[in-house]
Amino acid sequence: MPAARPSASRRTVLRGAAVTPVAGLGLAACSAPGGGSSADATPTAPVDLGAETEVAKGGAKLYRDHNVVVSRSADGALKAYSTICTHAGCAINKLQGTTLVCPCHGSQFDALTGKVVQSPATEPLNEMPVKAANGRIVAGPDA
Repeated sequence: MPAARPSASRRTVLRGAAVTPVAGLGLAACSAPGGGSSADATPTAPVDLGAETEVAKGGAKLYRDHNVVVSRSADGALKAYSTICTHAGCAINKLQGTTLVCPCHGSQFDALTGKVVQSPATEPLNEMPVKAANGRIVAGPDA
């Protein structure tokens, strides 16, 4: 005769399985990707981002794969910023017009200046070197 052991009901097991992923999301949202600094996630060498014509005067383009946004002022000058949020180190993945929106806590930044336009972030995005060479946009150190 088997020993009587309390067993978990199906409902208890399902409830526990549903709560576990939710608890982990709260921790992940407030930490930097990979636990590293923003320097780890932005280019450490010059990167060819694409054709210079991809960024219109007064506009901006988000390069998600490189965590960079490039903007062009009305006079044609290029600027580039890291798209690692200065609040919690999340990768910004949304550009609305010229406003970058962080998915973690809703911070917003002006892609033309790197300045914060909505908190919780208080520090501007980190500017990085950028240039146009042979009709291509190149960003990162030594660009």
